[in-house]
Amino acid sequence: LPDLKHVLCIDGAVRGCRDLAAALETQPAEFTPVDTAADDPALIIYTSGTTGQPKGALHAHRVLLGHLPGVEMSHDLLPQPGDRIWTPADWAWIGGLLDVLMPALHHGVPVVARRFEKFSGEAAFQLIQDFEIRNAFLPPTALKIMRAVPEPEKRWRLAMRSIASGGETLGAELIEWGRRVFGLTINEFYGQTECNMIVSSCARLMPARPGIMGRAVPGHRLAILDHEGVAVQAGTIGTIAVRRPDPVMFLEYWRNPEATAAKFAGDWLLTGDTGVMDDAGWIRFVGRDDDIITSAGYRIGPGEIEDCLLGHPAVRLAGVVGKPDPERTEIVKAYVVLREGHAPGEALARDIQAHVKTRLAAHEYPREIAFVSELPMTTTGKIIRRALREQAAAEMRRPR
Repeated sequence: LPDLKHVLCIDGAVRGCRDLAAALETQPAEFTPVDTAADDPALIIYTSGTTGQPKGALHAHRVLLGHLPGVEMSHDLLPQPGDRIWTPADWAWIGGLLDVLMPALHHGVPVVARRFEKFSGEAAFQLIQDFEIRNAFLPPTALKIMRAVPEPEKRWRLAMRSIASGGETLGAELIEWGRRVFGLTINEFYGQTECNMIVSSCARLMPARPGIMGRAVPGHRLAILDHEGVAVQAGTIGTIAVRRPDPVMFLEYWRNPEATAAKFAGDWLLTGDTGVMDDAGWIRFVGRDDDIITSAGYRIGPGEIEDCLLGHPAVRLAGVVGKPDPERTEIVKAYVVLREGHAPGEALARDIQAHVKTRLAAHEYPREIAFVSELPMTTTGKIIRRALREQAAAEMRRPR
């Protein structure tokens, strides 16, 4: 960092750093803000790396105000009297910084900060009770871990007003669990580091539709495009795209013009995610384009299968990918983390397969199940399906 001049430390003067408190004491009480424009660069946030090496997304000063409508919708019209918000998401991730911290400070909503050494469902429920949390952004993985806690509504005093979740799609199982435990509908939202909080549901404004992540947030124009970059008809699967200019869209990948150019088709930012939009503008998330499983001519998204697997009493977490297959192109393979008290075995695998078979289409059930102790996760709590696909492909190459 050749242009770096100062490092300020909140713990006092340490080697190579200045004492922040001492430096502040020498500064005047009033100052003139730097004159910046909406499109001037403001900060770099790195992508989570689910599909490859993380890239630095350069955002403009408009990004905070641009986030507000999506944050307000996903929290049932934030702010309301008595709101107090918390998230286990790291503030280095766009989900912690611009979905919670900065919008809450903008609105004057108190933010509870707590970093767990290791996230657990019990600790999360205890914190919600002890600090009287009213609002939370809980990534799907956190919700799945909390869901494994038995009867939390009987063990803790919970008075939540809103819960928002994004990063991976939720399903009917988690939505119903949220209603039972918290007495509210978890609002789903959608976005990515490059263009965040662009789709949301809002129980205060419109009924929730499990499996549907929401509609375009006011101020954003979305479409489903084909491989030629042309908008498809309602009900047709394609790539979720956002049209520029957009108030939360990034400026570029830092010092990576090739990747920046590849992110766009004309004025459309290509999210790399597949989805379906109906005539009313509701968008169903299918999966990342890389995550789509092609089996016997079917294009299968992993999210619905993972949600169904979570409905089995023995399953704590699940990751679903396509495994190469000479006859079907790919087969559906599930990597499953079991709840305590359940042991892996062929009988349990067959029972889990039957659970999916009786609830989803025949081509969606996992033809193979592997029991694992943990799933590969990003620091932001997303399943790294790329690693699971590589593991499945390696299994094919092993001599039998």
